Amino acid sequence: MRILHTSDWHLGRNLENISRLEEQRWFIDRLVRIADEEDVDLILVAGDIYDTYNPSAAAEELFFEAMDRLGGKRGRAVVVIAGNHDNPDRLCAASPLAYKNGIILLGYPGSDPGEYRMSAEGISIADSGPGWMELSLSRCDHNAVMITMPFPSESRLEELLTGKADEAELQNAYSEKIGSIFRTLSEKFRDDTVNLIVAHLFLLGGSTSDSERTLQVGGAMTVDPSVLPGKTHYAALGHLHRPQQIRSAPCPTYYAGSPLAYSFSEAGYSKAVYIVDAIPGRKAEVRPVYLDCGKPLVKWFADKGIQQAMEWCEEGRDPNAWIDLEILTDRVLTADEYKAIRSMHPGIINIRPRIRSEETEVMPSESREGRKIDELFRDYYKYRMGVDIPDELMEAFLELLNEDGEQDESGGRYDDGSRGVDSNVNEHNGPGDAYRESLRTANGEVTADEA
Repeated sequence: MRILHTSDWHLGRNLENISRLEEQRWFIDRLVRIADEEDVDLILVAGDIYDTYNPSAAAEELFFEAMDRLGGKRGRAVVVIAGNHDNPDRLCAASPLAYKNGIILLGYPGSDPGEYRMSAEGISIADSGPGWMELSLSRCDHNAVMITMPFPSESRLEELLTGKADEAELQNAYSEKIGSIFRTLSEKFRDDTVNLIVAHLFLLGGSTSDSERTLQVGGAMTVDPSVLPGKTHYAALGHLHRPQQIRSAPCPTYYAGSPLAYSFSEAGYSKAVYIVDAIPGRKAEVRPVYLDCGKPLVKWFADKGIQQAMEWCEEGRDPNAWIDLEILTDRVLTADEYKAIRSMHPGIINIRPRIRSEETEVMPSESREGRKIDELFRDYYKYRMGVDIPDELMEAFLELLNEDGEQDESGGRYDDGSRGVDSNVNEHNGPGDAYRESLRTANGEVTADEA
């Protein structure tokens, strides 16, 4: 049985407000070619199909197009599980249509893959139960027994683990619960089947990046690799964005990673999908297929100042890349200089000056008490930038502050005119936009991800 393992598509995700949808479409084209050229029997998509619980219509359309091109072709099956960024119910809403095309969509750890009738030619579910199935493919000599574990949050596992105050105890309890599920379901593994796991979780020892945007606190949702069943031919994991093998696991265990680099912390890292050849009674053969789709993310550091950055732009350096530019300078850059650099290279996302000055000491909290907010902002700017705040930026801040102060309590403002934070409010709406743009123009220090 030949298996293709991919994960963490994050369809609809942007990079600093720049859409990556065309690059994601580029990836889907590449994935379809790999599946056809490698004559794949089974495709495992290990979660985080979308970037948000409420994906855009364009992102959903791209997913449906991908499934149409991948599923049911010459008896090829596709198994898709939900990740922590996916809405399990929304992802699986298309199941009645998907199963007719050899596509199995699973939203919860206890989902039964046999809930819908599989009517695709050459593909059948021989047996199933909550969290597992035996898949029969007419093009393969052997069946696959698969443990399926969409993102196992505490609520989805219906385990009240948060009563344990100690994080180590909480982590052990969570890991033990996952291990207990694996041990129980692995009893379905047989010597005459290809035994697989497809799961979306964080194994201890995995290498992370800034782009995962992990939703849990600390390491409480970490799973010890030792809980994986040793009889597994291959464990296909999702959640971490760097392709990697977890070598401490008792079976071949891999994260496919994201197909595109989604933060500059991933600059320079290769992206891949995995091809797995598995036969009962033998060790699986695993090999990466490296991806060449999507624009690379590149960091520039102009240690000789803004003129060096402009020279790089004139030379046409990294013309097809997204750029994070840091400039060593002894002054604040002007708005015209920012505009000039961006016009010379449309791929420049961030421009971050680093001021040549000694670090300013952090003001103790006691000395901030009772001071006015404009004074505090002046001090903060000097701490971050090493120079006094420009008059035009201070005026923009005061203008915004005055606008906020005119709002009544129903507008979510406090008595001092500052604004409360609502994680469900779009950060790019309202008068805060003008202020954020002033910050970006004046010093390049605040990016959309930091806001």
